[in-house]
Amino acid sequence: MEKFYLLKITLTEMSPCIWRRFVVPSHISLDRLHDVIQIVMGWNDSHLHQFAFGIKRFTEMPEEPEDGKEEGKVKLDALLKRKGSKFTYLYDFGDGWEHEIILENSHYSPEELPTPIFCVEGQRACPPENCGGIYSYMELIDILKAPSHKDYQAMFKWVNGKSDISSDKIFSPEKFNIEEVNNMLASYYRWSRDRYLSLF
Repeated sequence: MEKFYLLKITLTEMSPCIWRRFVVPSHISLDRLHDVIQIVMGWNDSHLHQFAFGIKRFTEMPEEPEDGKEEGKVKLDALLKRKGSKFTYLYDFGDGWEHEIILENSHYSPEELPTPIFCVEGQRACPPENCGGIYSYMELIDILKAPSHKDYQAMFKWVNGKSDISSDKIFSPEKFNIEEVNNMLASYYRWSRDRYLSLF
């Protein structure tokens, strides 16, 4: 019988916490887990990344032995088996977005899943790409809270793409649209379904 893992991912050192709780097949490959993490968190997959399970490291295309092993050749359940086990996911080596991922349930009931990959809950928006890392993001949030700040207009336009934008589209650090995330996960699953047995 196919097993499912309930995982919780948290962006480290960020307060208030930015986190997601989501379900994946236990035998998902790490390269596909990377895809899922990008979707549930809200990243755009624009930078390099790396998984770390203790001293073991895995990445997309390691060029040297010290870069770790190729993630597409490894299944999650080969590395993670016990409830409470943790590993890290680093995205964008420049901005240094480190995530902690914990296995909360190693026998999640598939009857509760509309699709084999599903986001259960989460809080707060993902930081914008290329904003400079955690401390730069916290500074950005402070500026966006202060319309009288000298950099407010420039930062508002940068983070939203333009100055004249409808209120429902304005970036909010407190906003997390779980319905949109699950629609994207469903599309991703449909796209990869024909290769499900070989890649997950």
